Amino acid sequence: MALIRWEPARELQTIQQEVNRLFGTFFDSQAGVAHRATLRRWVPAVDLVEQDDSYVLRADLPGVREQDVKVEVHDNVLTVSGERRSAQEDQGKGYYRVERSSGSFSRSLVLPEGIDPQAVHARIENGVLEVSIPKPEQPKPYRVSIDVVGGSATQSAEQLESSQPAETSV
Repeated sequence: MALIRWEPARELQTIQQEVNRLFGTFFDSQAGVAHRATLRRWVPAVDLVEQDDSYVLRADLPGVREQDVKVEVHDNVLTVSGERRSAQEDQGKGYYRVERSSGSFSRSLVLPEGIDPQAVHARIENGVLEVSIPKPEQPKPYRVSIDVVGGSATQSAEQLESSQPAETSV
């Protein structure tokens, strides 16, 4: 009898694959078995890079026109959505194969608190959408002075610190 090491990460991955397979077959089966090969959901590849002063999202959108893409920021969620249209081909004779996917897509990312939606900038060049998201300004700590009440006079903490003699080492 052989001992098999239990790997929880592999079990989670297997469960995720099964759920993806289940939902994939569920949604594809609604259009019928004959059309299943042509029903490929298209999801563009997305990179998110953190730079010194901003976050930059890049999405590969080959064949997608600028007017077919929408970039929105709502409640600290950035959503890139759009549609890649399929080219309609009329074939009289012969066999042809369609492998390129088309259709609507939507990708959403949660942004850090404090992002200014007005400062988000997007551009598309050579089929790559680039969205620049300036980082929010980090709050700076504010030191509150403490008033010390004692005897006949009131001194602030800073005044007390400046009146203390400096420590000397022997």
